[in-house]
Amino acid sequence: MIRHPNRLIWALTLLASPLSAHEFWIEPEGFELAEGAPVMAQTLVGTELKGATYSYNPQNFTRFEIVTDAGIQPVEGRLGDKPALNMVPEGTGLATIVHVTRDYSLTYREWEKFTAFCEHKDFTWAIDRHLERGLGQERVYERYSRHAKSLVALGDGAGADREVGLLSEIVAEANPYTDDLSGGFPVQVLYQGAPRADVQVELFERDAAGEVTIRLYRTDDQGRAVVEVTPGHFYLVDAVVMRELEVTGDTDPAWESLWASLTFEVPE
Repeated sequence: MIRHPNRLIWALTLLASPLSAHEFWIEPEGFELAEGAPVMAQTLVGTELKGATYSYNPQNFTRFEIVTDAGIQPVEGRLGDKPALNMVPEGTGLATIVHVTRDYSLTYREWEKFTAFCEHKDFTWAIDRHLERGLGQERVYERYSRHAKSLVALGDGAGADREVGLLSEIVAEANPYTDDLSGGFPVQVLYQGAPRADVQVELFERDAAGEVTIRLYRTDDQGRAVVEVTPGHFYLVDAVVMRELEVTGDTDPAWESLWASLTFEVPE
């Protein structure tokens, strides 16, 4: 079993009011599949593991792949297909589904919503930096993209996740389907292939009854954290990069957020 130090900040159970940000994640319809069975998965956007599903649309993603021991296989489908992923991949063992969206734009018309987002995702420095740059508070323009991964077991499920070259990426350092996770589930958070030290990692956990719990962790100096997991539960690990952009026009985005996510299930 792999062990890494981590620092748990606080735990918070699901609240009635929605959070100030919308996560993107991949949710397979099955996590442990027989060899040769189709992999089916939804792509979703929402809060607290409740969200809207999106159909297959190549105009909305720049990468959509399944990575197995047989290599990298593009996800193919027809426009409008739901679930967005429905294919039989080559290979066996641990498979990683990869989905990267196109760039989207967002306008905050209330300064308080921008500051709440920055506080929630732990980059409050961006609030001060926005003011230092002399940018207005009436409208804040942002560009964002999603960089999602999900782990499924094909056949025996043996193998390991790996870095797949995402701009913002979470790499599993244990196999949720074969490894002993009694000491937690280790992950490494990367930006441009380099470890992100001392950054927030948000864990969304859903039990069999549908109750959602949210916990926050911080990475160590190697970008690693170990999150607590329970057999039979579904997990979304989330980490967000915020970076400033050069502004040349009135409506140019001043900020860019890069959302990394990783989903998996821990077997009973």
